[in-house]
Amino acid sequence: MPVPLSPEIVATLDAYWRAANYLSVGQIYLCGNPLLEQPLARSDVKPRLLGHWGTTPGVNFVYVHLNRLIVDHDLDMIYVIGPGHGGPGLVANAYLEGSYTEHYPAIERSRSGMERLFRQFSWPGGIPSHVSPETPGSIHEGGELGYSLAHAYGAAFDNPDLIVACIIGDGEAETGPLAASWHSNKFLNPARDGAVLPILHLNGFKIANPTVLARIGREELTDLLHGYGHEPYFVEGDDPAILHQVMAETLEVVLRDIKTIQSEARTAPASMPPRRPRWPMIVLKTPKGWTGPKVVDGLPVEGTWRAHQVPLADFSKPEHLHQLENWMRSYRPSELFHTNGKLRDELSNLAPTGHRRMSSNPHANGGSLLQPLSLPDFRDFAVAMPAPGAVEAEATRVLGHYLREVMRLNLEQRNFRLFGPDETASNRLDAVYDVSGKAWMAEIDPVDMDLSATGRVMEVLSEHLCQGWLEGYLLTGRHGVFSCYEAFTHIVDSMLNQHAKWLKVSRNIPWRRPIASLNYLLTSHVWRQDHNGLSHQDPGFIDQVANKTSDIARVYLPPDANCLLSVADHCLRSRDYVNLIVAGKQPEWQWLGIDEAVRHCTAGAGIWHWAGVEDEDPDVVMACAGDVPTLETLAAVTLLREYVPDIRIRVVNVVDLMVLEPRSEHPHGLDDHGFDAIFTTDRPVIFAFHGFPAMIHKLTYRRANHRNIHVRGYKQEGTTTTPFDMVVLNDLDRYRLALDAIERVPRLADRVATARDRYWTTMERHKLYIAERGEDMPEVRDWRWST
Repeated sequence: MPVPLSPEIVATLDAYWRAANYLSVGQIYLCGNPLLEQPLARSDVKPRLLGHWGTTPGVNFVYVHLNRLIVDHDLDMIYVIGPGHGGPGLVANAYLEGSYTEHYPAIERSRSGMERLFRQFSWPGGIPSHVSPETPGSIHEGGELGYSLAHAYGAAFDNPDLIVACIIGDGEAETGPLAASWHSNKFLNPARDGAVLPILHLNGFKIANPTVLARIGREELTDLLHGYGHEPYFVEGDDPAILHQVMAETLEVVLRDIKTIQSEARTAPASMPPRRPRWPMIVLKTPKGWTGPKVVDGLPVEGTWRAHQVPLADFSKPEHLHQLENWMRSYRPSELFHTNGKLRDELSNLAPTGHRRMSSNPHANGGSLLQPLSLPDFRDFAVAMPAPGAVEAEATRVLGHYLREVMRLNLEQRNFRLFGPDETASNRLDAVYDVSGKAWMAEIDPVDMDLSATGRVMEVLSEHLCQGWLEGYLLTGRHGVFSCYEAFTHIVDSMLNQHAKWLKVSRNIPWRRPIASLNYLLTSHVWRQDHNGLSHQDPGFIDQVANKTSDIARVYLPPDANCLLSVADHCLRSRDYVNLIVAGKQPEWQWLGIDEAVRHCTAGAGIWHWAGVEDEDPDVVMACAGDVPTLETLAAVTLLREYVPDIRIRVVNVVDLMVLEPRSEHPHGLDDHGFDAIFTTDRPVIFAFHGFPAMIHKLTYRRANHRNIHVRGYKQEGTTTTPFDMVVLNDLDRYRLALDAIERVPRLADRVATARDRYWTTMERHKLYIAERGEDMPEVRDWRWST
């Protein structure tokens, strides 16, 4: 058993904890008189009180005990804060450790610095009330609950010496993503990965209701956590004198368990199959709002939901001001800080120093550790192109061979992983298995394929978990790709929002170094989900990304495999972006040689002169973005040449969607001269788009020729049908595009009636054919591009 702490150490731990609590309360309430050198006045209290107290003392309690553990055992540790509104606690501890002042010199460790620390919290131009990028030591945005444990595991993958302590609020534990995250221990290899120490903080209440895990009883909770693969250690009570000792002893036991698990795994013979361990965790049960006001206005507060936010809020009542002062003085600030506001030396010595401080650990500023990927020459994987439309290929299968070599070249660095919800092979990326299997620490049956304890492909049927792991991996200085079916990336819409906000804020924080971009590959997309039906048909994630700020969002729609290679290589080299790549996995005609593809992707959009006339005065511009829209556009061009032999058509393809915005709105945007040179200022533009048509109008509404841009795209029509019928249902088919062109070219007005009759006759023939035969018409199936 661990040796009990001496009374002196317990007293020091308690004093440090009181200091963190004092600073936390001060941030929530005070804008003046930080050391209470005068009786508290109403003018010392902020006019708007916007913090969260309830979870904060528990966050601080864990922090001080982790500090002792780090110092005594020289640990490399970071702290992920699930209860995001425990922000004042993490800021307070960063301030006590000195790293806050190092990053923000104006917040010096003095009376005036403490006043500025208090005043900035939840103040206009200051810092938010939750854990955020501005907070040293954080990798987890506290604005939304559910993702802390996934982030913690993502941080631990490939970090063998790192321990990630993750405190999980019992309200957060009710979310779906967090519930799935407990299974992450089935993917953590103790021989090569770090460790995650989950700390489930049961303070009993959410905003206004009790929490489930606090009310199911210890035996049932233990069974649940055992079922998740953990060995829980319980620390519970409200007497600090007792709880300090229990927490310290428990952490020693937990650390011993972690070290034993890792040592056994790392010294086992290579021939011995790895064993999945039962990892330790802690259940910390303390009152909500611990050490705060017990009763306010005759109602119980500590240990109830009333402690969640601001226990004392109505300072028109003099007794609230008196209670606040008594509360803050109960921490005995004169014992903690010198008269000049500096923390007393005997307390400062409790904290780690340098990079051992959790608020200054390099893993919590991942860009400082980031090493560029070793990348192969993507040209080596190109599809040979004798002529446009002469070769078929599966774009993502071609990309899979490139990613296989990316994986191979970075095996020693151990800084690249591929993430996806059970779809790597389905999405034609399975060439990566030649180098690395799928990470798996659970049981393996003889029928299983490509499972490996050392695998670097992360597959679990939870989009939340895949993205959470990847975010934690990126935020601690590594690289990755998230591959997913297009329709189901909406499951992580909110996670995208939070990560994009993190990147946006981080860009304005000088000490936050750029991290590798969050790279999405969406395939099995809307136009090739004819077999799965409407439930699998939705291209709306494009809108989610495009709506992010222009310094973050990038959307790519490569029309073929060679363009996909060029785009993917670019995205893997990029930093601090959200890159969305949409590319199909089915065999499709290929259009550009690799050199042409590189030039085209670099420009972002361009005229395909080989597909149209060289004429500077076209009758119509046929534009497209996306692989299937490109196919239908080129097929429409061949129809138009048949219908109207003298028609002058310009074909434009868009790879980088954001080039459509004005340059004043997006750095990739074409200037007006460049846009007009491609799309003209007065000619009809028939735009076939992969996603919802409104997005094109949103991006181009300020362009000179916007009034002539007619967009076809997905309009929520779909079912289980043939591939071509999918585009027919949404008016994106070649026959509709050809009719659109004839209807909008003024000199062809006399042909419109005939064209409409021909169109409806063709549609009737198409519908009858697929109903009878169950496949598309031969003229569609066997279509080939011809100049």
